[in-house]
Amino acid sequence: MFSENLIIEILLVSLRVSPVLLFAPPFTLLRIPVLIRVFLALSLGAWLSSASQFSLDVSSLNQDFAAAMIISAAVSELLVGIAITLTLQIAYSALLIVGRSVDIQAGFGLALLADPTLRSQLPLVGTILAYGFGAVFFSVGGGRELLEIWWRSTEVLEVGSFNGVLPIFPLLEFLSQSLSLAMGLTAVVILTLFLIDLTVAFLSRTLPQMNALLLGFQIKTIAVLSTLPIALAFSLTVYLRLIRGGFSLSEAWF
Repeated sequence: MFSENLIIEILLVSLRVSPVLLFAPPFTLLRIPVLIRVFLALSLGAWLSSASQFSLDVSSLNQDFAAAMIISAAVSELLVGIAITLTLQIAYSALLIVGRSVDIQAGFGLALLADPTLRSQLPLVGTILAYGFGAVFFSVGGGRELLEIWWRSTEVLEVGSFNGVLPIFPLLEFLSQSLSLAMGLTAVVILTLFLIDLTVAFLSRTLPQMNALLLGFQIKTIAVLSTLPIALAFSLTVYLRLIRGGFSLSEAWF
């Protein structure tokens, strides 16, 4: 039989896991029912509770005081999960921002791609980059490293002891690094589109009767379809640095 303290501990530790499974990419890119995600979080919480430090004995406390302590611990565990989720969201958002800029430059911004998983509209190139991020994440054992981070966090942080204070400078450094890496991933595409814009601009000055907008869209579409596979072919290192940077930030916080 599970004791009352053990059940509370499992529920609290599962709150440390659930934000990543529910809101962090690449898990949000998978069409998994929410109920399955909740059961997975509870299962991981039961596994991680074997390494967690939990000193709250609710059976020996006043009912109102015990409820207040449990609520405070639950908020603290949610903050830990949100902090880990934030590292993955930063890398994912950087890819979407750069992908959106490529879409606008290439003329794809006129039509956004509807994502049936998130039920939202995402940039075409950004969606390709995001799914590439997810594929590399699972291919290189990102899930295993995420389990290690959760395990170490339970060994370092007692359940309910996190105060929510995070160092801002490592976060800003990772944010700038993510944007730089994402920009470098699509640098060949952006540079090609920029050169095409210059060429079309000179041609429109020389031949005013030419429809520069229509010609530019056609050439840019061909250019994106030609250069984007080249960029993705050399994107493995960039994806690995994004994933490793996010995990390093999580480890530095805890």
